[in-house]
Amino acid sequence: MSKKDDFKRFASLHPELVKYIKNGNMTWQKFYEIYDIYGEDNNAWSEYISSKDNSSIKEITKMVQSVDMDSIQKHINTAQKALGFISELTTKNPTPSNIAKGPLNPRPLNKFFED
Repeated sequence: MSKKDDFKRFASLHPELVKYIKNGNMTWQKFYEIYDIYGEDNNAWSEYISSKDNSSIKEITKMVQSVDMDSIQKHINTAQKALGFISELTTKNPTPSNIAKGPLNPRPLNKFFED
């Protein structure tokens, strides 16, 4: 592989370099010269390539710190009550107990005309 191909691979791994080119702050030629001199050394590229790991960890930490635990507990309790209510509705007998189910003994047939 040539040095040019190595730089292309490096540039494809770091798409954030494009924003410097679009802003007019840098050119591909200048980036290539930095790559030619320093290679993939992190110290040379730290100004142009942001550390994704550090920024995502910081974002996650901020999200966790901003979470209101009392609010989450209230929502969990509400969800538990709703699930309990649904569970009661689905496990009970579908016919209410106050509705008559019908006679237990069949009624006798009355013969009026003595058939």
